[in-house]
Amino acid sequence: MSAIITDQLRILNAKNFVSAATSSSNSYYAFVGLTNATDYSSGWESNPPSPKDSFEQENDYWDTMVALKKIKATDVNQVVRKITWSSGTTYDMYRHDISRTRTSKPSGATSLYSANYYVINSDYRVYICLQNGTDPENPEGRPSLDEPTFIDLEPKPAGDSNDGYIWKYLYTIKPSEFVKFDTINFVPVPKNWETNSDNSAIRANASATNNQLKIVTITNRGVGLGTADRVYTNVPIKGDGTGGKATIVINSDSKIESITVSSGGDGYTYGTVDLVGGNVPTGTTTPTFDVIIPPKGGHGHDIYRELGAHNVLIYSRIENDLENPDFITGNKIARVGIVENPQSYNSSTLLGIDKASAVYALKLAGTGYDTASFSTNSRFTQTISTGTTAVGRVISYDQNTGVLKYWQDKSLVGFNTDGSQNASPTYGINLNRFTSSVGTGGTTFITGTNLYIDSTFTGVSTSINNRTYNLGQSFIGGISNPEVKKYSGNIIYVDNRPSITRSQNQKEDIKVILQF
Repeated sequence: MSAIITDQLRILNAKNFVSAATSSSNSYYAFVGLTNATDYSSGWESNPPSPKDSFEQENDYWDTMVALKKIKATDVNQVVRKITWSSGTTYDMYRHDISRTRTSKPSGATSLYSANYYVINSDYRVYICLQNGTDPENPEGRPSLDEPTFIDLEPKPAGDSNDGYIWKYLYTIKPSEFVKFDTINFVPVPKNWETNSDNSAIRANASATNNQLKIVTITNRGVGLGTADRVYTNVPIKGDGTGGKATIVINSDSKIESITVSSGGDGYTYGTVDLVGGNVPTGTTTPTFDVIIPPKGGHGHDIYRELGAHNVLIYSRIENDLENPDFITGNKIARVGIVENPQSYNSSTLLGIDKASAVYALKLAGTGYDTASFSTNSRFTQTISTGTTAVGRVISYDQNTGVLKYWQDKSLVGFNTDGSQNASPTYGINLNRFTSSVGTGGTTFITGTNLYIDSTFTGVSTSINNRTYNLGQSFIGGISNPEVKKYSGNIIYVDNRPSITRSQNQKEDIKVILQF
């Protein structure tokens, strides 16, 4: 017993994901994290390990997360393979019957969506190749010499070279969408193809032509077809559809010179050229043809089905913002990912803010806070009481504001980065929280420094020398919790990468391809 999950399910899953990710009832975020990648693997920078998919690992992704950026409806788009037109290249042509037993020519592709049957031109216009010069002398097609540039609704050649190509214009990629969704390997398809006004003429043409036949190829020219140099019109195309007709030209050698569809008819899922019904001589060797069946609804009716849009690109731009400095500078990040429906801290409400901090922070004060230095990823501690110590790992320290951002995970209390337990943990087994309620005079010193948690500070901004600094997250008594509830939602994508050191003027464009 054998079975197959078809490409149409993949396309449906891609469309459903886009619908879910752009729905106001859901909330998707891109995240960055893992400032200490080399603790996980000494060879991380040259060969980052593949992410692990387990519940334990998901917790680690949360523990080492730094910040999140909301993915908007305009940041999600279905994409297709990028096939750029180039002169002299032989492209595949659209065929309805490409399979592992009837491969595409010349690529040898065993499915339509893996064939090179459409192109993007230099003006970001997308065309489908309906005929690539295939004939009995060129069974694998011919090189394309004329770049398609027209925006006519009906298929036609691109130029005067007689390269044999017939192109069908489908759509033009908007500049704003090209910037977000173009990659080395993928280009976007239009959003909401069924309803958007930008492509209404293409859809209307497909509807008006009503699934018409467009292309018939010659597989054998025949021999001895009667009177030479003769044209036969209204030759019927028989099959399960109606109204299809062709024009056939006989050359001086009494062979088939050309065949063109003069009337596309309607409703074909198979067809054959009826030479007898068209009074065309069959000769001593009968000519043969392939009738190419268009996609359901006709070319341009359903762009996702026609081009195989079973991939989704998610775009996010990470940039530094003085108004909301959630994305740290001066340290590295080595992981990006996507989380579905995270919740706000200490709440069951979906996170909704544009940027969110995933880390804890302390507002420090004391002599020399503006010149103090904390080594990134180093540990720092606070004695809570006899035998009780809080421990954190430095993410960043801002000398202007005295804000120390840190994270805590189980590696700080005796577990190794692979999840195994250390028999002799340094700090016990509990991850104690830092506090501003102990110490002398309401202050709590950070071990090894003259600095303490500023228990008098509450708010999201601070004013220093007549300048206001926004801190990105809210502090109470000098302590701030993350803005997102850790371990909430579902982490649906993770990418481990060589570490990137973030600087103040740096921006990162994150483009994630989900393949369904």
